Amino acid sequence: MVSNEQRRRQLAREKYERQRQRREEARRKAKRRNAVIAAALAVVVAAGATAYAVSAVGGDEDDRAAQPPAASDSPAPSESSSPEPRLAVDAKAAYTMKLATNRGDISIAMEAAKTPRTVNSFQHLAGKKFFDGSPCHRLTTKGIFVLQCGSPKGAPDGGPGYTIPDENLASLGKAGKDGKVLFKAGTVAMANTGQPDSGGSQFFLVYKDTRLAPSYTPFGTMDAAGLEAVRKIAGGGAEGTAGDGAPKTAVTVEKATVSKA
Repeated sequence: MVSNEQRRRQLAREKYERQRQRREEARRKAKRRNAVIAAALAVVVAAGATAYAVSAVGGDEDDRAAQPPAASDSPAPSESSSPEPRLAVDAKAAYTMKLATNRGDISIAMEAAKTPRTVNSFQHLAGKKFFDGSPCHRLTTKGIFVLQCGSPKGAPDGGPGYTIPDENLASLGKAGKDGKVLFKAGTVAMANTGQPDSGGSQFFLVYKDTRLAPSYTPFGTMDAAGLEAVRKIAGGGAEGTAGDGAPKTAVTVEKATVSKA
């Protein structure tokens, strides 16, 4: 016959066993839950890493060269709200645009025969002192190598209130398998919003051979001193860690002039 003491001990063992089984089940559930959470986090981290890679590289030129010089890849001019200036340049003449900056002078040779409406727009804007006192707001040092200027207040979407058509694109040649062409160091070209005929006042200075989509009007060439000045600015690096941001060596166009050569 089972004594009261033996019965008490048996009940205690059974209670202990039930508690142990509950603890073990709780541990298994927690382990399964943690595994699910870890898997979910891995997906999030992987997605984040992919997004960062795309963002940092900028995709391709228009994937904000770092996507290039456009409204993303390039500068984005504001929506057109006023008419393009009347053509007033000599379409057969050569012109020079001089940018007097706090980092040295940059002279840009332009041919109106190749880009009449682009040259005309720059002459019009320079005559109205549109560029005077404006910062060069974007420098890229990875993927593409350009200094972007032409926004009156340094805003990425700053523009003159009108747009001009693309010009001289055929001179860029046929795109390679990557869909891009070579913009040689020294080239000066129009930025745009990524859409055809969307140039405004923003432009970019190529300081090192760069491959971009053939959709940016090449309208000028920097002189040797100007190219060297831009390279020195680029040597100072860009803000942030992606190689695409405001130049650490602040650059301001103090005065812009356009004259017939």
